[in-house]
This record gives sequence, structure tokens and C-alpha cells, in this order.
Amino acid sequence: MSAETADTAEPTGLTTGSADAASRRREQRGWYFYDFACSVYSTSVLTVFLGPYLTSVAKAAADADGFVHPLGIPVRAGSLFAYAVSVSVVVAVIVMPVVGAAADRTGRKKPLLAAAAYVGATATTGMFFLDGHRYLLGAFLLIVANASISVSMVLYNAYLPQIAGPDERDAVSSRGWAFGYTSGAFVLVLNLVLYTGHDSFGLSESDAVRICLASAGVWWGAFTLVPLRRLRDRRVAPGGEGAVGSGWRQLMATLRDMRRHPLTLSFLLAYLVYNDGVQTVISQASVYGSEELGLDQTTLITAVLLVQVLAVAGALGMGRLARVYGAKRTILGSLVIWTLILVAGYFLPAHTPVFFYVLASAIGLVLGGSQALSRSLFSHLVPRGKEAEYFSAYEMSDRGLSWLGPLVFGLAYQLTGSYRDAIISLVIFFAVGSVLLARVPVRQAVAAAGNPVPERI
Repeated sequence: MSAETADTAEPTGLTTGSADAASRRREQRGWYFYDFACSVYSTSVLTVFLGPYLTSVAKAAADADGFVHPLGIPVRAGSLFAYAVSVSVVVAVIVMPVVGAAADRTGRKKPLLAAAAYVGATATTGMFFLDGHRYLLGAFLLIVANASISVSMVLYNAYLPQIAGPDERDAVSSRGWAFGYTSGAFVLVLNLVLYTGHDSFGLSESDAVRICLASAGVWWGAFTLVPLRRLRDRRVAPGGEGAVGSGWRQLMATLRDMRRHPLTLSFLLAYLVYNDGVQTVISQASVYGSEELGLDQTTLITAVLLVQVLAVAGALGMGRLARVYGAKRTILGSLVIWTLILVAGYFLPAHTPVFFYVLASAIGLVLGGSQALSRSLFSHLVPRGKEAEYFSAYEMSDRGLSWLGPLVFGLAYQLTGSYRDAIISLVIFFAVGSVLLARVPVRQAVAAAGNPVPERI
């Protein structure tokens, strides 16, 4: 895209007329493809393969008591993955506000999106070299990749209010999630073929896992080219300072500005709490299944594949429910189901794949919808012209501040040696998050942000 095109683009990104509507639909289709690109990392790497594999590598390097010692700190090998996820989130917290402020100040989201995406894709591809006792390499690459995807999602989400009108954001957001789950399901099928047939391909089990990890990085990088070609940057009013130099000052200004919108802040707090539970369940499910329930890797892959297939229907179905009952009520209903899932998971008997598949089905039906509707609901609460700044705060809640759940999960296992105790502790996130969300008057919050109030929200 040329600089001249960016300079002549309208500030809001929403236009009228058939030609402009066609241009917006083209952008929307390009926007969907970033979910298509990066969701493979979330499914194949974070949810399926890396947790059990990094845990096995750490256990191989552990001392007689089952501890590894990164930087001289004694860490139970089974807790390493959860701790690495927490560290990655702290790194993201430091970087995301600066990137969000830079995007809003310069209007150049695409170069920043490209940088974050390709750093993450490169780190993920580098997981091919994770073998033997290289648990420190694995933890480092996880931290880089997970922080990078969080930063990229700040910029990706900030496009939503620019490419979709208020009444279509639920549908557009849900389609984005559906694209992501479709790609995740497709690549998991390929992973399943490679993993289960690794002997026929002349590969060891470890080789197959490392190829699956690395291929997610290649996929991420390749399909990121589509949104980079179709999305366009918008003109912004000239700023007085350079974006990089003013990043932290802009962060403080953003936080002060958010105090002027307490209802938006109240929603973020609710989302921070309940989404911490969602993200922890996603990232730790495979470790729970393999270590506590004694399920093999094939069962875990097929279970997550089931989640991906049902999540497409769940995201689209909950989008339709939101048009009838409103996004807030639909999200609250999904949080009740999340709570029941955790309780059922605590009592799930070991070595019973059928029950695990039932639980995976329930997760799939609520996962995509709860995330997509939360994103679209928040887009209504963002003051115009502050999309990237506010979505950096949102992304902190989505990924950036989701450090407490993995930390609690890891500490619970480190102290008790039981993953069941760790999984049931996550119920508190959904219970408290539901109460906080129920107290947010969303129609009033939309009006207070200066945005048009949709007929149903």
C-alpha cells in the first residue's frame, strides 16, 4: 500500500457508497485471514504439542527430585510450561502499550503488525530445534512467540472498529474467530496424520512433534501476507512527538483517559478476570490430559480437533444468539457453561478418552463465541481515534494480563503435585468475572464512549 493511499484514507475507515462498501468487505476478508494465520500457533503449539513436549524435555533434564533450575531457581519440571506462559505475558504487558500508542500516533498499523507476526512465526519455526535437554531453549522460544502473538493481536483487533459498522461487528468478529478455528482444525488433521504415522514417514515421535511445532510457524508467516496486502492504514492527525519516544508517556495518558470512561474500565476488569480462566484452560488442557488423566498424544490431538470443528459452529451460533439476546447476556451464559466444564473436569476419571471428548465438545461450543463476542462488545466501548491504545489494554486482558491463571495453576501443582487441584482453582475466575460483567450497564457504557448504541447489545 502506498503512503498516498494512507494519507487520503478517511479517519474512521467507515464509508458509504457501493465502491466503498466493496472496499470495506475486501478489508474484512483480509482481516479474517490473520486469525486464519496465527490461530494455528494457538492450537497446534500452545494447546496441543508444546505443553506435554516441553514438560517431557524438562523432566529429562530434571534432577532426582524432579526439579530443573533455570537461572538457579528450583522449578518442578511439571510447572515449567505454566511459568513460561506467565513470563511471556509479563513481556507482552511491557511491549503492548508502547506498540498500541505508536500505532495510534502514526496510523501505521501494518508495519507493526508485520514485525510482531514475523518475530512470532520465526520463534515458532525455531521450535524444530527443541530436543534433548534444551528446556531453556523451549521456554525462551515460547516466551518470544507468545508475547509476539499478543502484540500482533493488539494491532489486529484495533482494525475492527475501522472496517465494520456498529451493527455488524458481532458478525464480523465471529467470522474472524470461525476462520481461525477452521485453519486450526485443518492443520491439526495434518498433524494427526504425521504424528500417528511417524514410523511410516521414517520419523521418531520427537521428530514428528518438532515438525508439527515448526510447521505452525511457517503457516503463520505465509498466511500473514494476505491481511498485509488487503488491510490499509488510516490517516491520523499530526502528533507532536515521535511514537517511540512518547510510548510510555502515551501509556500513562491512555490510563488517565480510561479513568474518564469508568464503564469501559469496568468491562475490561470483568474481561480480565474471566478471560484469565479461559486462557489458562486453553493453554493447560493438554498438560492436564496427558499428566493427570494419562491420555496419549493422539487422544489429545483428536480432542482439540473436535474443539476446533465445534468452535466454528459455536462462534457463529453464539453470534446469532447475540442478535436475539444481546452480547452481554450471551457471554454470561457461556461463563456458566465454563464453570460447569471445570467442575466436570475435576471429577473426570483417568484413562477415559470418551469423557474427555465430551468435555472437549462443550469447550468448543463456548470457546469461540465467548471470545468473539467479548471482542465485538468492547469495540463499542472504545472512543473514536483511540482504537489501538484501548485495544492494547484489551489485549492485556485477553493475553497480556492472563498471567495470574497460569501462575496459580503452576503454583498449585508445585505445592500439591496434583493437576486436579490446579484445574478446580480456576473456577474462581469465572465466578468473579460473571459477577463483574453482570454489573456493567453496557448500553450506558457505549453512549458514554461517544458511540452509537446498537439496537441489541
